[in-house]
Amino acid sequence: MTADPLLLTGDLDDATARLLRTAAALDDADVAAPSLLPGWTRAHVLTHLARNADGFVNLLTSARTGERIPMYASTAARAADIATGAARTPAALLDDLRRSAERFAEAVAAMPVQAWAATVETRRGPWPAAMLVWGRLREVEVHHVDLAAGYTPADWPEAFAQRLLHEVTAGLAGRDDAPALVLRFDGSSHEVVVGDPDGAPTVTGPAHGLAAWLTGRGGADTLAVTPDGPLPTPPEWM
Repeated sequence: MTADPLLLTGDLDDATARLLRTAAALDDADVAAPSLLPGWTRAHVLTHLARNADGFVNLLTSARTGERIPMYASTAARAADIATGAARTPAALLDDLRRSAERFAEAVAAMPVQAWAATVETRRGPWPAAMLVWGRLREVEVHHVDLAAGYTPADWPEAFAQRLLHEVTAGLAGRDDAPALVLRFDGSSHEVVVGDPDGAPTVTGPAHGLAAWLTGRGGADTLAVTPDGPLPTPPEWM
């Protein structure tokens, strides 16, 4: 579960290749069909992934040059780009997705070692530049699932699922709306605790199921609760 951006580039390359294979198989009807994200078609998700890559390029450039460059020109411009881009053909969507991924890879390769120590301004506030490769990997893997095109959380690599799970639970730690939980991986004594574990239910399952459940991507059918009862309701992720 490394955070080293250069060690994560291979994982990102593999995840991007899987995403591109899925996108290449979509026809006109497929891209116009609903995704798992309310109000978005698969074409919206694909366009978002392309613009997200370009947004991360902006942040990498900011870290490398020291110039203050926002991820997106504005919230309105981001939304307009996605809405406009979603009207394109499958071939145009695929080409944009591929080219934007290549631009991101080039921007990572151009980063001097010291630039990874910079802090950049994301849509949700300051973030270490060293986390940008992880951020892009998370976008690719989670939104690949959101395409609802055959790729599910069970297809996530184990290392990714565990890292996502730890990130999400760390984010829940400071939230008043998060229920107390003890999360346990299948076949392991390893536990992740949210809140006060005294009297909290234990939810057991594979890392991908736990991460999917906490991020609103399903997974409940892979989980068990002790003592017996309904799964707690986690707050909305992001």
